[in-house]
Amino acid sequence: MVQPLDYLRETASQTAGPYVHIGLIPHQAGFEIFQNNFGNVLATPKTRGERITVQGRVIDGTGTPLRDVLVEIWQANSEGRYRHPADTQSKRLDDDFRGWGRTGADFKTGLYTFETIKPGPVIGRKGAKTMAPHINFWIVARGINIGLSTRMYFSDEEAANAADPVLNLVEQEVRRSTLIAKREAKDGKTVYAFDIRLQGENETVFLDI
Repeated sequence: MVQPLDYLRETASQTAGPYVHIGLIPHQAGFEIFQNNFGNVLATPKTRGERITVQGRVIDGTGTPLRDVLVEIWQANSEGRYRHPADTQSKRLDDDFRGWGRTGADFKTGLYTFETIKPGPVIGRKGAKTMAPHINFWIVARGINIGLSTRMYFSDEEAANAADPVLNLVEQEVRRSTLIAKREAKDGKTVYAFDIRLQGENETVFLDI
């Protein structure tokens, strides 16, 4: 006898477990499963734009860097256009830029790293206000029920950040600062340091999308 839907129980669920690396970034766990391993390098030598490194840690409420976390990013190219059919701006596409990357934190240091280019400003949908250069983040790890979404903005884009419609939705300046990556120079490279804090003091602003 088939029971009415009112009597059916919800399927049990769980957070992303310790095997997230094997399933989604197996090469980092020492497994060669996929022919094409999508990794943390988004640009090629032919990609247009300023080469940058984005690096940071995902930190829990106790101040401990997570080492089993998965981080994905997606971004516009150097001219501010996404590699997606929904982006119909007249700006040029860049066939040598994927615009999407995935990596895990280093098992020893807890650092995640992306090699990419600095994106250009993006015009909002239907001609809405222009958004400052930014990179979109998605984070999953053990203990997180639903993937967390946030953005990273650039410390050297003060004027653009001040006019950004999303940043301006965050009323408190101290909270807005959790979305700003600091520009640094390391070993001859331009590095943007961006720690993501899941809880506690200076908790990162997360977006409901």
